[in-house]
Amino acid sequence: MYQLPSIKEFRASSSEEQKEVIDHLFEPCDSLNWFIQSFIIRKKYESYPEFINLVRYELEILVHRNGFFAVRNGFEANSLINDIISAHPRLGAPKTTKLSEHSAEEQRKLGGEEMQKRLAELNEKYEKTFPGLRYVVFVNGRSRDEIIVNMEDRIKRNNIELEKKEAFDAMCDIALDRAAKLGVKL
Repeated sequence: MYQLPSIKEFRASSSEEQKEVIDHLFEPCDSLNWFIQSFIIRKKYESYPEFINLVRYELEILVHRNGFFAVRNGFEANSLINDIISAHPRLGAPKTTKLSEHSAEEQRKLGGEEMQKRLAELNEKYEKTFPGLRYVVFVNGRSRDEIIVNMEDRIKRNNIELEKKEAFDAMCDIALDRAAKLGVKL
């Protein structure tokens, strides 16, 4: 099983080695890796939780200041945000979907075909409500019914800016959980 290097080793490693760590903590995503390498990797953090929470903070800034950020740094922020969020697989993705090792384990607990069918319907409705995004939630410890209610509530709320923030928060909560599973003491 993969084990994270120490945070000092991570900081001193090559971009390719850092990408491997980032891909284990988050879903593999070139856009997220570029964002982290460009705006976060050289900042101050002394632990993986600090690093992950710094990623959370910078992603929140990206959502709240995306117009300014885009102009200042020469890229289209909404496209970057959508790419990062869409790197997560659909909740209840069919068994034929290629998932990261971590996502496969996390989704294994979601239930059988009936639940997959319901999640597929909700994913379709969610993606029509929020074009370019995927529903992202930290599943650990939540019942299937809680997840369904959360997804329905977020669709009804219909607030794309809040949805982006919640997706990034969930991604970072998932990354903290993965870090703990990969040998980091939180």
